[in-house]
Amino acid sequence: MARSRALAVLRMRGRALAAALLPAACAVVLFVAEGTGRLGAGVWDTVRWVVTAVAVLTLLGALAVGLVVARARPAVSPTVPVPERSAPDLYRLVRDLADRLGVPAPSAIALTPDCDSWLEDRTHRAYRAADGEGPAADGFRTGSGSAGGSGFRAADGSGAGGERGVPPAPVLVIGSPFLWWMRVAELRAVLAPVVAGTEPSAHPDIAAARRFVRGLDAAVAVSASPRRGPVARAALAGVGWVARLLLRSCRVHAAEMERGAAAAAAERAQAVDYGLRITAQEQVGLAYAGWDRLLTKVALPAWRMGRWPARLDAGVVSALTELSRRDRLADGFASRLGERPACDLLEEPGSMDEAASLLAARLFHGGPAEPGPDWAPVDWQHYPEEVVDRKWRADAARLHKVLDRLSGPAGLPGPAATAPGTAAGPHSGGAGHGAGVAPVRPTAAAPAPEGPTLARVMAHLQLTDPAEPPSPSRPPQPPQPPHDSPRPLELLQPPELPPSPDLPQPLDPIEPPDPSEGPGPIEPLGPSERPDPIERSDPSAPPAPYEERDPDLALDPDPALDPDLDLDPDLGPDPDPVLDERTSLLAAGLSAELAREEAASPGPRAFGAGAEGGVAGADTAWWGDGILPLFPLQQPRTARELLTDHVKAMVCCAAVDTAGAAPGLDWLDGPSLLVGGERDAEVGQLVLRLVEYGDSGPLKAWLADRGVRADKPVRLV
Repeated sequence: MARSRALAVLRMRGRALAAALLPAACAVVLFVAEGTGRLGAGVWDTVRWVVTAVAVLTLLGALAVGLVVARARPAVSPTVPVPERSAPDLYRLVRDLADRLGVPAPSAIALTPDCDSWLEDRTHRAYRAADGEGPAADGFRTGSGSAGGSGFRAADGSGAGGERGVPPAPVLVIGSPFLWWMRVAELRAVLAPVVAGTEPSAHPDIAAARRFVRGLDAAVAVSASPRRGPVARAALAGVGWVARLLLRSCRVHAAEMERGAAAAAAERAQAVDYGLRITAQEQVGLAYAGWDRLLTKVALPAWRMGRWPARLDAGVVSALTELSRRDRLADGFASRLGERPACDLLEEPGSMDEAASLLAARLFHGGPAEPGPDWAPVDWQHYPEEVVDRKWRADAARLHKVLDRLSGPAGLPGPAATAPGTAAGPHSGGAGHGAGVAPVRPTAAAPAPEGPTLARVMAHLQLTDPAEPPSPSRPPQPPQPPHDSPRPLELLQPPELPPSPDLPQPLDPIEPPDPSEGPGPIEPLGPSERPDPIERSDPSAPPAPYEERDPDLALDPDPALDPDLDLDPDLGPDPDPVLDERTSLLAAGLSAELAREEAASPGPRAFGAGAEGGVAGADTAWWGDGILPLFPLQQPRTARELLTDHVKAMVCCAAVDTAGAAPGLDWLDGPSLLVGGERDAEVGQLVLRLVEYGDSGPLKAWLADRGVRADKPVRLV
């Protein structure tokens, strides 16, 4: 099936070539006919020269398209090369696996910071070195400084491609988390269907079809490059149009070709460790869950602080071990740790882990390509001090900076200095800086407490009337300002107008009946007095057609058959709590301040750029700075989430400075607060209640129980 689809792709290429040569063939026929005297002069001369001009232009265009397709550099995945001298056991395992499957061995091995494995063709001359080494050597260097080395070589010293002139086999790309979490036998079972895919790659028809499709894709990328002049862009516009047309023509055949090749590889791999492959697939899903959790909860805060964890793959093992300790269903996974891990197949697993970790920071965060003063590695032992503590204090400093701005002449008045157990005084209106909101002159207020204290933050967020604490089911109402100080949002409301006599007036209130009279006897209604259950606007209109439904669906609806089915129409979505006006202004100020800091920070350096810098050339890797990060981990945080994180950081700083707490690292939840050596998971919910509902009572009780002094200034740097 794969070969037949490959032949269909090659037929598309032949038809395109025939269409380009057709005007030239017509011109040759006209010239031969004129030379033999079969066509006379006059009109035929004009036709002959017009066809000749069209043929010349068509040939020039076809030549340009062919040159761009042949010379365009196909996109390759950013990987860390693994030379054979750095992993002889791993190469031996893959070679033995290929021999058992009866397929050619891959030309080289590379690592990627992802939970996946695949074969990648890098036979383009732009990627091949003079000695036939893998292409990744010129794109990324490992942490130890070694570049990509030689791949599989035969006993006679020839490369994996065999005789000279034969293109090498594709490169085997392995997900780096697999090497650290999986055992050797599990890794062999997972790689079996991937290595079996080298057989279709060795077929000449399939290889030619793949090269043609990759060349067209690269030509489209070249034509869409913005780093060219207007003349070059205009010339490449036609090349891109032709390449896209050819891609649309062979898209279905190319997809079916790859699907057929994958099916053939999976069928061939069934003869190798079939029973173990079922168990190994479970480990693939578990490794993916642990890797995603580690990146989003642990690595991302460090990347935002200018630090990149240098042992991410080793952290996956710790995260999954912690998961097995917490989840009783995963108790069996801990027993696997006694077996030999696949990372033992590497000579220097630490350097490979460091290189993969740096590449992960590049792809998922857009960090610099090389370490520097502002982009330094951090190990797990120093993660709490280098990342967690610095992150908390940076967030606390940003929070007080915004509070100072809001408490200035153009902002809200500063809250009164209150102790943790007392209530803050009422605030008299505020002024926003949004469009259309007029600033309000603040009234006299008590001065802010000395230094950056937690009490100042709590006084700003808590409700001013502590007599009736809010409940989560009923959002708090914003406090009412004095009558002589209108709220900023009220300035946007139109003035109330007197009711118009032409408009319908509201109905008078209905007085309730006298309960002493009691209900009277209920008399049945007559046939003429019974209301019509269905009132139609037009009695003469035909009735609506009856929509037949399956009676079983009414008793037990299936959401899979109707994804839009509402199983409980009486329950609507939970509305977000309405934040207090002062809280909303603080959240908006934090968002604006963070946006200013990100805009002022320097951008990441070019991946693989030279020492001299300069404009990236045609050989620059396709994952340039303009599209980094390639795979962002999280969407931008909302103002509510930013405020919650900053207030939580302030609480943690106060606990560290006044109660002897310590920053810690939780492998599944990221930065955490250690109180008495144990992780305290309550502070997040208490801060969220303070931010959303203005209820500071539970948080004050927590502070008093832990001995945290909210009135003491905290260290911000």
